[in-house]
Amino acid sequence: MAQSTVNFRTFRNLVSRNKKRFRNFLTRMEKKSIGQVRLIKLEANELAWAKTDCLDCANCCKTMSPTYTKKDITRISKFLGMTSSSFKEKWLYKDRTGDWLNKKQPCQFLDLNTNMCNIYEVRPEDCAGFPHHGTKSIRDYGHVFKQNVEFCPATYRLVEIMQEGISDGKWKLK
Repeated sequence: MAQSTVNFRTFRNLVSRNKKRFRNFLTRMEKKSIGQVRLIKLEANELAWAKTDCLDCANCCKTMSPTYTKKDITRISKFLGMTSSSFKEKWLYKDRTGDWLNKKQPCQFLDLNTNMCNIYEVRPEDCAGFPHHGTKSIRDYGHVFKQNVEFCPATYRLVEIMQEGISDGKWKLK
């Protein structure tokens, strides 16, 4: 299936119309059998990615910040030829919970012409795993799926496909 271009005005309107319904759906999924939801999510994930190209979007890099771990900071600062402290001083701030985040959006490492990451080889683990469809269960990571529906077209499509598949009877939940 061909990947589609992301129209952010249309995407924001879809999110606005469906956010509450999707959140309620994800809350119900958090209460279902982990194995059963996992199988549905894996199939829906494959279908969602067939319609999504991250380089066409990069909305995560434009509107969100990864959480930088100590290992991320050490690895990236070394790659950039900086000390960890100078890297943090230049690019990051510590939030009220003690997490290191980008000072600005879009991300300083995003090339806005190509939507490519300038530090892709050493990017933060949070970026490498985003949007966490394959590795995180809805039961354990439902709050993140609910947040990502608003920012990530792939997550939006994943939830939409799951909901339609269950509603249409393609997948049965006990």
